[in-house]
Amino acid sequence: MDLHFGDSKPTDDERAAVDTLLGPPESSWEGADRSDADLRWARGGRAARDRRDLLLPGLHVLNDRIGWISEGGLDYLCRRLTVPPAQAYGVATFYAMFSLRPRPATVLHLCTDLACTAAGAAGLSAGVEARLGPGVSVQRGPCLGLCERAPAALAVRAGDPVRTAVSAPATVREAVLAATAPDSAPEEPPAATAVPQAGDPGLVLLGRVGTVDPSSLDDYRAHGGYTALRRAFELGPAGVIREVTDSGLVGRGGAAFPTGRKWQATASQPDHPHYLVCNADESEPGTFKDRVLLEGDPYALVEAMTIAAYATGAHQGYVYLRGEYPRALRRLEHAIAQARARGFLGDDVLGQGHAFDIEIRRGAGAYICGEETALFNSIEGYRGEPRSKPPFPVHKGLFGRPTVENNVETLVNVLPILTMGAPAYAAIGTGKSTGPKLFCVSGSVDRPGVYELPFGATLGEVLRLAGVRPGLRAVLLGGAAGGFVRPDELDIPLTFEGTREAGTTLGSGVVMAFDDTVPLPRLLLRIAEFFRDESCGQCVPCRVGTVRQEEALHRIAGRTGAAAADDIALLREVGRALRDASICGLGQTAWNAVESAIDRLGAYE
Repeated sequence: MDLHFGDSKPTDDERAAVDTLLGPPESSWEGADRSDADLRWARGGRAARDRRDLLLPGLHVLNDRIGWISEGGLDYLCRRLTVPPAQAYGVATFYAMFSLRPRPATVLHLCTDLACTAAGAAGLSAGVEARLGPGVSVQRGPCLGLCERAPAALAVRAGDPVRTAVSAPATVREAVLAATAPDSAPEEPPAATAVPQAGDPGLVLLGRVGTVDPSSLDDYRAHGGYTALRRAFELGPAGVIREVTDSGLVGRGGAAFPTGRKWQATASQPDHPHYLVCNADESEPGTFKDRVLLEGDPYALVEAMTIAAYATGAHQGYVYLRGEYPRALRRLEHAIAQARARGFLGDDVLGQGHAFDIEIRRGAGAYICGEETALFNSIEGYRGEPRSKPPFPVHKGLFGRPTVENNVETLVNVLPILTMGAPAYAAIGTGKSTGPKLFCVSGSVDRPGVYELPFGATLGEVLRLAGVRPGLRAVLLGGAAGGFVRPDELDIPLTFEGTREAGTTLGSGVVMAFDDTVPLPRLLLRIAEFFRDESCGQCVPCRVGTVRQEEALHRIAGRTGAAAADDIALLREVGRALRDASICGLGQTAWNAVESAIDRLGAYE
């Protein structure tokens, strides 16, 4: 596509979509009709450039309205934001959910990742493709975050408004219905169906899911909501940080960095403004805990973000939400609007003199944007490629300012810390891994879902709760970036230090069980395909290494022992290069699951 200003004209629908987001253009420099005043001065240039961060939302509104992004539509968006078309093209092509080629208004996304593959996604995809005609674009793709209801499908029909329908667990008939008549598709089950422990009075993080109406601020408050924020205002910013530090809370996204230290480092920076970013882009295959929290208890995140902002001196927060989570988006939009209308967000939160507000930014199908600096670039309107560190985000993060970034689960843990106190919170779990932890259990179990257990519970305890099926072959911990363990290793304590000592990783809390009916080589190949597709391509070790890893696994298919020895040796060499030389965690962990399958499970012996 050769893009030049003025070569293509936007349709009325495309222009209306962009103007709905940005407001009507003020001058011909932004796309309005030319006037005599425009011949004497240019208006809006600097102001438009300051809105570069609206490029991703602009791409979304075009894609949502039309179903794809045309040259004319992209050209108009570029003119409105004074973004060079070549740069905007690079951003638009970075994300899997956007198309710059004509396609039908309805797109049916079929998950072919690990849990769905084990649940028959290949047969579902073949059946759906045979039934649907050219009026629907069928896309096989990565995890939709519906692993507890595998296999899963997501239908998106462009228009004003865009319409979505989720089918999970999906049959051919239900997936076709979702694609052809999204308004008639069955409603999704309540979020509580993903919480087998729902109603257990001992739950800390999941206690309100299934108990509280997720649309009602009053119901949230009646069940303890906003008690933690009032406690935060009593303690003051330094007191809140001290409580979080004393609690021992560490990040729940996998890196396990102490949350209090991160908050303190940001709060102490003299450079202003400070920003708060919630990473809700959980794209790790097998992970769906943040989705359940957002769908079942959205006000908890709003309250937790307000506390974090108060403690770190931030007045603006962003939630970077997975583009594949339509119901979570609706629930969170409603919660933010209600909190703003009732004085829990805005210029003077609860009359305490602290200003704070939240914006939602939708991702568009890029696993790499789970890395914090790639996420910052995405929000700012650039390709979601990781930045080199240092400088670290607490010094120069979003828009080059001090930034705190935490995921949904980490932030929601702040609420019980303030309501029960740091000592009581720290007493949950183990000395080094404190508090409750959410585990996403899927695969060959009878009761898949999100489980809440204190740190230190063993892998076997989690699987027994979920009803693991006979013939267990392997368990994948941590998702595609994690590692496999054997059925005789179920006594591994699920703590960051316990899994590390066992030579594996806890990651974000994925526990995916596979019985002996699931072909392990096919799973490994799917993991390799996933990392090949999701590599941003910025650094050579990851860009090339993920391709070489997939090629070797294709060659090994059906071979064992000496016949596979040369390719296994090559895999180890490529894996070392990925781990040692990649710029970010994607490349550094791309070999983990394959290595563990070879060494712990004897995958090709």
